[in-house]
Amino acid sequence: MIVIPAVDLRDGRCVRLRQGRSDQETVFSDDPLEAVLRWKKLGAERLHVVDLDGAFAGEPRQSALVTKIIAAMAPIPVEVGGGLRDLRAVESVLETGARWAVVGTRATRDPAFLRDVCRRHPGRIVVAVDARGSRVAVEGWTAVVDDTAVEVGARARDAGAAALLYTDVSRDGTELGPNVEDTAALAREVGLPVLASGGVGRVEDLRKLAAIAGVAGTVVGRALYTGAIDLREAQAAVASCG
Repeated sequence: MIVIPAVDLRDGRCVRLRQGRSDQETVFSDDPLEAVLRWKKLGAERLHVVDLDGAFAGEPRQSALVTKIIAAMAPIPVEVGGGLRDLRAVESVLETGARWAVVGTRATRDPAFLRDVCRRHPGRIVVAVDARGSRVAVEGWTAVVDDTAVEVGARARDAGAAALLYTDVSRDGTELGPNVEDTAALAREVGLPVLASGGVGRVEDLRKLAAIAGVAGTVVGRALYTGAIDLREAQAAVASCG
């Protein structure tokens, strides 16, 4: 399992939201590139970037900044999400150099789109499965659909997605610990590589996730920015679990 630093963009700044709420924002840097270069220097193996403005608006809003981040991280691979709700938006972010596009809302609501985008871009589509309780949250986590995380995950698997990004929204940005049980259940029942996200607050949380078969990586945000987790220490800890 690898540790993946998160860079969430809002109004051109690097921020973290608590439980996905736009009114509970902490700004960690006015210069996201500064944060990106820090993670690169510390040996990040992959970077997770979210255009929060795009997630709320339904279309990318930070494309120029995302392009700069991808260039700054090269050759380290970057996955990008936030507002990617049509084929053109997905293709655009992949053309800028992102290794993977993260699709959530449209992939959940439109199985035909999910199949089409995975067919067009094999191995490069990560499906975000954002859960509030047992149900999946969409539209920047502002709405909930009837589908369960496992149901969306199974459709993603059958469509040919590269991986699932599973987030327990209630834990995101809290540092109170990840939802280990539901992460394990999703990995077990769907059989796709899972990237875990939400609630990681200490290295021991990462060790628990690394012990789950099928969890290929964990996205960590607030805990890295506050210093609760040191990236190099975390990488060494999960490497020892292998």
